[in-house]
Amino acid sequence: MNPIQVTRSSMPGFEEYVEEIKDLWKNHWLTNMGVKHKQLEKELLKYLDVSNIALFVNGHLALENIIAAFNLTGEVITTPFTFASTTHAIVRNGLKPVFCDINPEDYTIDVDKLENLINEKTSAIVPVHVYGNVCNVEKIGKLAKEHNLKVIYDAAHAFGVTVNGVSIANFGDAAMFSFHATKVFNTIEGGAVIFHDEKLYKKLNQLKNFGITSRESVGYIGGNAKMNEFQAAMGICNLRHVDSEIAKRKSVVERYTERLSDIKGIKLCKPQRGVKRNYAYFPVIFDGYKLNRNEVFEKLKTQKIFARKYFYPLTNRFECYRDRFDIGETPVAKYISDRVLALPLYADLSLEDVDRICDIILDK
Repeated sequence: MNPIQVTRSSMPGFEEYVEEIKDLWKNHWLTNMGVKHKQLEKELLKYLDVSNIALFVNGHLALENIIAAFNLTGEVITTPFTFASTTHAIVRNGLKPVFCDINPEDYTIDVDKLENLINEKTSAIVPVHVYGNVCNVEKIGKLAKEHNLKVIYDAAHAFGVTVNGVSIANFGDAAMFSFHATKVFNTIEGGAVIFHDEKLYKKLNQLKNFGITSRESVGYIGGNAKMNEFQAAMGICNLRHVDSEIAKRKSVVERYTERLSDIKGIKLCKPQRGVKRNYAYFPVIFDGYKLNRNEVFEKLKTQKIFARKYFYPLTNRFECYRDRFDIGETPVAKYISDRVLALPLYADLSLEDVDRICDIILDK
């Protein structure tokens, strides 16, 4: 049998993509915010129901640049239960991450522990929507307003998600999305920032183009983070199919849920009230099951099924941060990190393969 990876990229038909990029051989405009780039911006504004967007070569640089654009100082409260990018983006901006624990239900930042971490040095909160589960945006927004803090959401997992009919992209001062090949919506590599202050559009586009502010002026210490035209073309194609791809993912999640619910020692995420899901990931907690997380991981691997310990290790346990920060206590995050396994999930995963994965886990 063919190996089953933890994910597989959604792609348009070959002919559809070729047709989309055909114009590039006519105009030879391959990067620097060309026609495809502008078209994708326009279409994403409509799809995400937002007013302002800036596209980037990847989600990580999108996050780095929006943090830079806000001129933050001092400390930023965030979560260690995330991909390396979140913490790295904070540190690479010369800021100190302060790690808040997560809640044990949806694995997002624990809003009840946030306020005790705020001090005179705090300038922002960078919460993470995890696995498509959304943070308590209402409480975070209220707390940030009370303490005059910026809120920048890492929404890498949350493309297409809505809360009570409102696009997740509309919460906070800004939200970053990843369009990496493994995500629900991809532009091969890529990312975007959504923001409320329209003046940031010009600044973000200058920051991602070496800080160049005019032909003979460089006003910022920027970098090169521009999305190229081939990426944008892939995004234009994939956006046409993203809703049907999410529907396919839903079928996979429903089969997993049917097979693995109510099993002693196996915990699944419960759907959040009022949240329209994107079925980005299927995390399973093995806690008191006959096999622990590592044993399940290895058992699947022997059958060429590659799940992922996602997120493990926590970012506050990375070697590169050892002795650099007071990581504080995040016991819930550690507990979940030691027990979580993201099972294979992608639009083209067959229900037969889902059943095979579940049979192996359940030892049937």
